[in-house]
Amino acid sequence: MDRDSFIVAVFLTVCNQYDFIKKNFKIRRGGFPPALSDEEVITMEICGEYFKIECDKDIFAYFKSHYTHFFPKLSDRSSFVRQAANLWQVKSAVQKRLAMISGEINDPVQPVDTIPLPVCVITRAGRDRCFKGEADFGYCAAKDMHYYGFKLGLRVSRAGMITHYFIAPASPHDIQNLEALLEGFEGMSPADKGFIDEIRHSFLLERRNILVVTPPRKNMTATLPEHLLKFCRRARKRIETVGSQLTGRFNADHIRAHDLWHFQHRLIRKILAHTVCVFLNLSCNRPSLDLDGLVAA
Repeated sequence: MDRDSFIVAVFLTVCNQYDFIKKNFKIRRGGFPPALSDEEVITMEICGEYFKIECDKDIFAYFKSHYTHFFPKLSDRSSFVRQAANLWQVKSAVQKRLAMISGEINDPVQPVDTIPLPVCVITRAGRDRCFKGEADFGYCAAKDMHYYGFKLGLRVSRAGMITHYFIAPASPHDIQNLEALLEGFEGMSPADKGFIDEIRHSFLLERRNILVVTPPRKNMTATLPEHLLKFCRRARKRIETVGSQLTGRFNADHIRAHDLWHFQHRLIRKILAHTVCVFLNLSCNRPSLDLDGLVAA
């Protein structure tokens, strides 16, 4: 599809879910209604992220210059930026709703992983005032990288749709986040070597009916059949691809914000943008993680 068709498809997707969400909780308590509808603002944010336009003011400028025929009431930048930030709960609800109606949240095989989220270069960490007391130092074994910031916990379906996520402190080992990653899930969860812990695995299998499958270390004897380990290695590649897309196309590891609230808001819209793209691919019977081919150049 071309860009115009993509914007329309995103808008219709958002509208369908927004109508359901606003029936369940009050989105706006009072005051004058904004010139732009919430659906229009969320659509511009999603499309801006897909088009690799990260900054709020750049998203506003792009649509103001090229798409006033789609958004004729787009006039005030500060109102757009403020409205976008205040809709973070709605965007989170839309993301969860898409995972639910697509059926991906019920996938019995969902790999888990974490992604480092630096907030500044490590040499400036001692002078940080924006996230003081919230961000901390962490280490990513996959990238052999020390960093200062947070980590993003992810669980995805085999189609690559994000079914669960959260922001965690950077310093604790990945295994400390395993229970939170598997919240509300039953089935098999492939994970990397950072999640090896036989005691936790046994507890999850007995109490929550979750089989966590991790590859054995070199000094360990494999206790699971080779065909199961091979299947889980293939499944784990999905979450690695999703992580690469979040950091590559959507720059989730380069979020620039002055406080945790705005940091979370921008991260949520990146996750929502990825989810919407996967949802549209599934709806069009396309490869679910072919984000580049979704919109013709």
